[in-house]
Amino acid sequence: MKERTARVERNTAETRIRLSLNLDGSGKADIHTGIGFFDHMLCGFARHGLFDLELHTEGDLEVDTHHTVEDTGIVLGRAIREAVGDKRGIVRYGSKILPMDDALILCALDLCGRPYLSWDLRLDREKVGEFETEMAREFFYALSYSGEMNLHLKQFDGFNNHHIIEGAFKALAKALDQAVQYDERITGVLSTKGTL
Repeated sequence: MKERTARVERNTAETRIRLSLNLDGSGKADIHTGIGFFDHMLCGFARHGLFDLELHTEGDLEVDTHHTVEDTGIVLGRAIREAVGDKRGIVRYGSKILPMDDALILCALDLCGRPYLSWDLRLDREKVGEFETEMAREFFYALSYSGEMNLHLKQFDGFNNHHIIEGAFKALAKALDQAVQYDERITGVLSTKGTL
């Protein structure tokens, strides 16, 4: 099978983004968003999902992190959607309960073509590094809608905001890796409708 890849660019008055994604990679990451903690999260996503991800985002960080984080979610979601292609033969669903020190995070997703985000993470600090914690939800919301996926994130335990957010990114990586795997028993797409 050929590698499933996508290249996406998005240029607005607020951000300029170039992204390259290989779903069948080895976990290599080259990430530059201008937000150190966000770079760390995206590197973890690539490594633990075994995706190759190159990302260069220039955003209006003199305002705040909102446009940079949200638009990166939009572009990554679009890249996932394009790289997956017609979804023939893929498992479609993925889930992971991931421990990250004190945090225990569930990510469950469905590459169904219908966007939805269910968010149940309890973040009680304004920032982790220079990353505003409220932007974690904005990223996952943008990703789910642009990627046209049903995405659930739930926190079972945890008090350290760094660990909770990192657990969410790593759980997403593992769940997405599971969902994009091929199963030779599946003919066409895994849907009674015949399409996703």
